[in-house]
Amino acid sequence: MEQTTLGIGTRLQHTHFGPGVIVGVKYATYIISFINHGIKEIDKTDPLLDEIIPENVTTEVETVSETERSLLKILRLWGGITENVPLGDRWTGGMLILKPADPSLKPKEIPVEAFFHKIVMLRDRLRVLEQQINAHKVLTDEEKVNLQQYITRIYGSLTTFNVLFKNKEQWFIGEKGSKED
Repeated sequence: MEQTTLGIGTRLQHTHFGPGVIVGVKYATYIISFINHGIKEIDKTDPLLDEIIPENVTTEVETVSETERSLLKILRLWGGITENVPLGDRWTGGMLILKPADPSLKPKEIPVEAFFHKIVMLRDRLRVLEQQINAHKVLTDEEKVNLQQYITRIYGSLTTFNVLFKNKEQWFIGEKGSKED
């Protein structure tokens, strides 16, 4: 069979395994579900394989793992994805009250959950910044280390907010906590 860019859903006939449908595409192989023989991985150039009804035919086929890696990278960098970080139980339903020194001014009340969400978003964006610095192609290693140290000091400034986190493994860790003993 000459065609090496068949897509998922293409119906095929194999001399030994009988009729089947492509359920996955890799760089050099198809993952085919055969009616009588289950799922098999078959070389795209196998001469015993004949196309019956082509589906999703393309000139460029990317492996699932490459696609997943690319998509996850894009989502992490630009998607604003935040991990589900639980608020400490004692703060659930609480209010953060900012009271000005001037008694004629009204205090500002903010639900702790909203404030906590902003702290978690800040932490996640710092992590993305770290990833972008590490992956930067123009920065020298020395520049990357200097920027990383600065970010570590920022984490140190944010350790005050660790009291809001339910799980210690999600805390901010500054310079003192990051040094290896």
